[in-house]
Amino acid sequence: MASSNCWYRLLSGPGDFAFNMALDEALLEAMPELSRPVLRFYSWNQPAASFGYFQKYKEIERNTLLRPLVRRPTGGGLVPHDADWTYSLLFPPHHEWYELPAIESYRRVHEWIQASLSGLGLTTELAAAARRSGEGQCFVGYERFDLLCRGQKIAGAAQRRRRDGLLIQGSVQPPSITLPRNDWHQAMFDAARNRFGVDWEDFSLNTTLKTRAEELSTNKHSQKAYNQRR
Repeated sequence: MASSNCWYRLLSGPGDFAFNMALDEALLEAMPELSRPVLRFYSWNQPAASFGYFQKYKEIERNTLLRPLVRRPTGGGLVPHDADWTYSLLFPPHHEWYELPAIESYRRVHEWIQASLSGLGLTTELAAAARRSGEGQCFVGYERFDLLCRGQKIAGAAQRRRRDGLLIQGSVQPPSITLPRNDWHQAMFDAARNRFGVDWEDFSLNTTLKTRAEELSTNKHSQKAYNQRR
């Protein structure tokens, strides 16, 4: 029997730009039914860049040569994706994290990542205040509670709260290529167990979720009309 603090973990592996965003949206829609948090790790099968839901496409287009460009379901700025470690974290509307102020959930997730990296021997710090430069670019400058290593931002995230749940999408730009991605995954599981008392259960996509993610990928997140809508 699952404990009262059992979360799902989903290792998606590499996906294309549209499906990566579509699956996060499909999981967010399913939060009331799933009724448990989901931590999803995934990667990109080609270099790409994601940008915030409220950003203007024309401005993003000028700020990066990376293609394709895909609009995230969450806010935030432009994020390059190639060798970064990407994750999404979802909570149903009855969960404690859903009730947190945005700045508090932001701080909490980066403290969690900080603890996981510490377990791998990497010392980091949370930014005490913002230092902005490079308009609209997530990893140029930093915001309060971003994760820094030797003064450089290495982890950022964006959030979206809707009636069906909370979605946090994040990227870690590892400062060392010697840190294995899979070791970080396990360190995140261990840190959540130690900090939040989480028990983990492996999660597999059912037919309904797969079909919905494919539908969102084909009809929304891969479409110019959506990505260039503003």
